[in-house]
Amino acid sequence: MAQRRDLLNRLADAGEDAIRRLGETPGADRLFDAATTLRDRVDELQKKVRGLDALEKRVAALEKKVAAIEKPAAPRKRSTSTARKKPAAKKTAT
Repeated sequence: MAQRRDLLNRLADAGEDAIRRLGETPGADRLFDAATTLRDRVDELQKKVRGLDALEKRVAALEKKVAAIEKPAAPRKRSTSTARKKPAAKKTAT
């Protein structure tokens, strides 16, 4: 068990040392700045994409309203105020 802890401690120390060395590298500042900028831009993009769902729902509702407005009304049958009657057929006496 002691060997396992010793190995883990050595790995942790090596990891900390590697991170410290990365921070001291001449181009590390630019790399970290670029990574931070990329993270910020991705966050902004995610916010905008989340807003698209709401916009799509609004557009669908508006399309339904426009379609309802554009539907041609069913043709109405004209009714006359006085109905014309056909003359009754004359009866012939037999």
